[in-house]
Amino acid sequence: MYVLGNLTSWNRLVEMEDVRVTVAASRPDGRPSRRPPVASVAICAYTTHRWDDLRDAVASVLAQCRDGDECLVVIDHNDRLLALAANEFAGEPVIRVIASGGSRGLSGARNTAIAMSRGDVIVFLDDDAVAGQGWLGRMVAELSRPGVYGVGSAALPEWPDGQRPAWFPPEFDWVVGCSYLGQPTEPARVRNVFGVAMGFRRDVFALAGQFSIDVGRIGVTPTGCEETELCIRLAQRRPDAVIRYLPDVAVTHRVAASRVRPGYFLRRCFGEGQSKARVSVLVGADRALTTERAYIRRVLPKAFSRELRRFARGDLGGLAAATMMALGLFIAGCGYVVVRVIGGTGA
Repeated sequence: MYVLGNLTSWNRLVEMEDVRVTVAASRPDGRPSRRPPVASVAICAYTTHRWDDLRDAVASVLAQCRDGDECLVVIDHNDRLLALAANEFAGEPVIRVIASGGSRGLSGARNTAIAMSRGDVIVFLDDDAVAGQGWLGRMVAELSRPGVYGVGSAALPEWPDGQRPAWFPPEFDWVVGCSYLGQPTEPARVRNVFGVAMGFRRDVFALAGQFSIDVGRIGVTPTGCEETELCIRLAQRRPDAVIRYLPDVAVTHRVAASRVRPGYFLRRCFGEGQSKARVSVLVGADRALTTERAYIRRVLPKAFSRELRRFARGDLGGLAAATMMALGLFIAGCGYVVVRVIGGTGA
């Protein structure tokens, strides 16, 4: 176990990483290495309230690590959580507990993992998610395919009482960081992965840079899209780079009771609109909104009609779900306008 505790060490490691990232992607003769890729799995955490979830996430990864793999537990500016994790995982050679040396927030923690990791591929798992059987092996195998630079798996919601709320449409499961109805049902090439369970070849970060601190989640602020911006940036630098989505391998993502409330649903939609606006500033609106426009045109009308039919059969949940869809789309648009048109900070 190694704990990074100061910014000077972080800066030195980033400088070293700039060199190491370039040489890790291939053999000296320029051809891809034939040995199985070594995986670094990064789990970023920021709060003690998810302590039990963090332990479950780490355990699910350890059960799947092969010889040479490692699990990095990156603590985002929380000394108490850092001490808890360092004590809990002491003596486990596969695990390294690291203090984030970047800016506060998920992007800074992920960038710390990139700089401190040793693997050929870097896989990220949320601290409140549990990897399903075979998840890590499948992610690594997919990243071993020629031309595949990034991969994401499905994330299945684990609802607080074991059942989806009647008013919560499955097309909006992205609100709680899960796969949503409307995504591919077979393995497919996609624009971007979801941050809850994703992986990249190491040379992605040499080609496209690291996660932007101008977008992304900080603490409980319901924003995101740092992985979307990175994937788009990668496509700009390397148009032939393939990003894959694997719906047939999954993690379970615990949904906190506080997130199964209409107020959080709408705040998250507003935050998503803000995040998409920031991404569009960085990479252009056409690239930033291609998937979203298709979602609005093709997915939501069918979902809205389905819920109205459910209401017509006497199920009040259908009316509630249709209402939340309409409000969610409107609120997301408001969040976009606040950042793009009015010039608000979205803080």
